[in-house]
Amino acid sequence: MKLFDSHCHLDDRAYDKDIDDVIKCANEAGVSAIMIVGTNKDSSTKAVALAKSYSGLYASVGIHPHDAKDCSEQVLLYLIKLTKSKKVRAWGEIGLDFNRMYSPRKDQEKWFVRQLEIAGKLDLPVIFHERDSKGRLLEILKEKHCRERKGVIHCFSGNKSELYQYIELGFYIGITGILTIKSRGAELIKLAPLVPADRILVETDAPYLTPAPEKNRTKRNEPAFVKSVLLKLAEARKEDPEYLSDIIWKNTCKLYNLKPAHRLAQF
Repeated sequence: MKLFDSHCHLDDRAYDKDIDDVIKCANEAGVSAIMIVGTNKDSSTKAVALAKSYSGLYASVGIHPHDAKDCSEQVLLYLIKLTKSKKVRAWGEIGLDFNRMYSPRKDQEKWFVRQLEIAGKLDLPVIFHERDSKGRLLEILKEKHCRERKGVIHCFSGNKSELYQYIELGFYIGITGILTIKSRGAELIKLAPLVPADRILVETDAPYLTPAPEKNRTKRNEPAFVKSVLLKLAEARKEDPEYLSDIIWKNTCKLYNLKPAHRLAQF
């Protein structure tokens, strides 16, 4: 079984002391490629540096809605320069988060739209974050997003209507360990079979959202645990896990325009 963790945060300080061991564990679990997702200037810088250290590791750059208040054209110019590395395969994580409101709505919307423009000019797929935007993210995407541009709805947790709208816009759907949590993942279990096979991805969002059964022994999520997400997804969709993993591998490589090696290795 060949696995691609399409979204994690290995740049997080939670891995500073044992990053090599974390990657080794991922290898042993069958994870052959990992996308490290940037969320601000420092995070993006670290993500790119990590990606350059291993084959099979890739990076995205972007300003998360939580950090929108600190965004500027100067910061975005810096991120654009980071994209000159062949290891940078996407722009994101960007979007709207009206739940905790770490940044004002006006800042979130302004820099979200601006980053959509940049990703379009650079011809990079976009990694989207949405939480409690009450349809506003979809409104902006329908107005501003070019259908030819690829993207993924990270950690999808919406309803059936939102799912179909994202699919209609041409986006991939990212499934996390939430699917494995009995109460929290109940609705996602029902919706997972509705995602077209050629539009579905699996991700950990590590170090967050640790799936079952791993969450019973550790709080820190890691790329190796994406296998638990894949197995639960196969169960929900009533599909063979190896068959599904092959499809998802191809989907992820297509999204990020990649032909990764079959093993993570340090340069």
